[in-house]
Amino acid sequence: MSYPPISEQVEDLDAARAEGHRKIEWAREHMPILAALREEFEADQPFAGQVIGMAMHVEAKTAALTQLLADGGAEVAITGCNPLSTHDDVSAALDEHPRITSYAKRGVDDEEYYAAIEAVIAHEPTVTVDDGMDMVAAIHEDYPELIDSIIGGCEETTTGVHRLRAMDDDGALRYPVFAVNDTPMKRLFDNVHGTGESALANIAMTTNLSYAGKTVVVAGYGDCGRGVAKKAKGQNAHVIVTEVEPRRALEAHMEGYEVTTMADAAERGDVFITTTGNRDVITAEHFERMNDGVVLANAGHFDVEVNLDELSALAVEEREARDGVREYELPNGNRINVLAEGRLVNLAAPTALGHPVEVMDQSFGVQAVAVRELVEHGDQYEAGVHDLPDELDREVAEIKLAAEGVEFDTLSEEQREYMGSWAHGT
Repeated sequence: MSYPPISEQVEDLDAARAEGHRKIEWAREHMPILAALREEFEADQPFAGQVIGMAMHVEAKTAALTQLLADGGAEVAITGCNPLSTHDDVSAALDEHPRITSYAKRGVDDEEYYAAIEAVIAHEPTVTVDDGMDMVAAIHEDYPELIDSIIGGCEETTTGVHRLRAMDDDGALRYPVFAVNDTPMKRLFDNVHGTGESALANIAMTTNLSYAGKTVVVAGYGDCGRGVAKKAKGQNAHVIVTEVEPRRALEAHMEGYEVTTMADAAERGDVFITTTGNRDVITAEHFERMNDGVVLANAGHFDVEVNLDELSALAVEEREARDGVREYELPNGNRINVLAEGRLVNLAAPTALGHPVEVMDQSFGVQAVAVRELVEHGDQYEAGVHDLPDELDREVAEIKLAAEGVEFDTLSEEQREYMGSWAHGT
């Protein structure tokens, strides 16, 4: 199916664009890293002649990155990476830029979602920027003839990197992709602080409930789970962690959290937050053990962590208890409340705004320098998943510190020599 840009789908386009620009301007005011890079990119036009295809959460912070790439000379086509995370007004504002075409629209069905991705691919991108790997997958499966003209790609999130590494292990990934998610400036801040703060904030706003005194069950103790657990504990909740990886389970235990199985936690939790990136983390065997009124939210990428098909099959009645809250009543009378249709709660809930602006400034700063690296030195990278060169990640950190007025020490030549030598002993 042919899929139109957002400007052909939104009612009262002028009003939508005005509100979208207002949101984007607020974000840009609090993104000093992108501001510094914008000066460089506008002057140097590093992306002139490039077509960048993006599948991202289309909201104000993402818009700031998209505009940055376009202002650096690129033609950009963008769509969403989650059916419920797009802000239509922001998408409409982006589409007004002379070098940006936005197909992102909130609330699309599966057919429309993939048609929008295909519409982006029809621009024949030379660089891809993904959040979840759906665009990379679509190109490889349906448009392999474009691969030879693609310099490389960047992947934003944990789930996408996992998928890419699996694809790479199978020898199926045919162009280089930077694992932006794995850089320290992304992983240590976006995943820990961004996910921790935004997931809990959006659960609270959607339910109007407190964490104090409740038992919060966090499924998964990677960077995202660590952030959620830390922030929930800081709001006076009792935190239970479930894990499948023994070293992470031990880490959570040593951090002072109760660690147990989901089967055990299901009987005691008040709020359940999944952060695993895997499927069937909470299933029928757990639903049947849960107490009345529990809240279930997913902070992973795809809507597969809570098995909603099994929950719906168990339920004797379903209703919308609040905006963004689906209540399932079980035969025993207990009610289970699922937020945002089991999708990414910090972006798909009705009031969701995603991660804090300052956090995404860092993540998108890394994305921007990663795209610059591909354009300038893409021929140096073979097909496969690559770590971003550490000096680029440090560049983004230094820009942030300068913007915050923070001074830090540097190594002397003697110290640098000492740290780089094996000959110095005690």
